[in-house]
Amino acid sequence: MPLNVKILAAALAAALGAALVAVLVVVLVPWGGSTAAHRADSHRLSPGTEATFVEFLDFECSACAAVHPALDQLRAEYGDRIGFVVRYFPIDAHQHAEPAARAVEAAAQQGAFAPMAQRMFETRAEWGGRPEPVDERFRGYAADLGLDLAEYDRVSAAPETLDRIRSDRADGEALGVRGTPSFFLDGERLQPQTVGDLVDAFDAVLAR
Repeated sequence: MPLNVKILAAALAAALGAALVAVLVVVLVPWGGSTAAHRADSHRLSPGTEATFVEFLDFECSACAAVHPALDQLRAEYGDRIGFVVRYFPIDAHQHAEPAARAVEAAAQQGAFAPMAQRMFETRAEWGGRPEPVDERFRGYAADLGLDLAEYDRVSAAPETLDRIRSDRADGEALGVRGTPSFFLDGERLQPQTVGDLVDAFDAVLAR
């Protein structure tokens, strides 16, 4: 799939609230800690092994939803060489972020991480920031995906599921993550302003 830089740049700029300028530089921020940006059981969405790109995300985060299509296209372009990894980072201010992460993790245990995450982002405007409970809505998404609902219910309510989500968040906090989306490439923090910054970073790490 050819990389449509103009479309991706617009998406990323909108998501991160950045203006496009002629020359932009990716900031590589050494985190200097002992926590890994990803772990053996982290959700890996592409097979690439030459480098690892990690996103800490919150499914109720509007910026995460906005940048999601751009990252999907980058994964289609680079995923055979770069492993794309996703980790949970529910923000306290987002009432439904943790339930959404529980729902996605329950789907992930049935091999449906990517479609459930996609559904969350596609529907975020319908449930994000609203006061009503969301568990039944999310269970409906699981049903739409054809998941075993008894197993979904068990995993989504299991203490181990919440422990995993909070472990991801704890790792992120140890790495200096304070908001979402936050990106790491081979353990280095990225602070991109456009998709071109990410493309430059990917090309640079692959050229090493």
